[in-house]
Amino acid sequence: MRVYVGIGSNIDRERNVRAALLELRARFGELAQSPVYESPAEGFVGEPFFNLVVGFDTDLPVDALRAQLREIEVVHGRDPAAHGFVARTLDLDLLLYGERVDATLKLPHPDILKYPFVLKPFSELVPTLRHPVAGRALVELWCDAGLEDGRLRRVEFAM
Repeated sequence: MRVYVGIGSNIDRERNVRAALLELRARFGELAQSPVYESPAEGFVGEPFFNLVVGFDTDLPVDALRAQLREIEVVHGRDPAAHGFVARTLDLDLLLYGERVDATLKLPHPDILKYPFVLKPFSELVPTLRHPVAGRALVELWCDAGLEDGRLRRVEFAM
């Protein structure tokens, strides 16, 4: 199953993003990786975030995959009790789980179509991938969304 995960951090962000990439590679193998973007904190006053999207293959059921993503977050300092718009060492969001559509599981993740820091890197990683609900290629969705407001900045991030 091909899955896509959004990665974000605004606390010691370079170290935490690197740690997340290393941990995901160790658990799941080869990663397809988007460019990294810096974006302002959304919904609260805080340091800017680094955001990117990765894709990889897994045979894990969706709940087991999400549990592993939460485990990686906690190991790298995320407070499991913190919810909402807060600073975070690491945020790993399951964006797509194959073509699965499930509102209860929030698949596809609603942030794909809502936030430029998700859609922009995702559309660069797999531009022709079709959103399973919208039915359009990610690059088309990005071009038509009107989300570009000049607040995203691509950053050099060598791994």
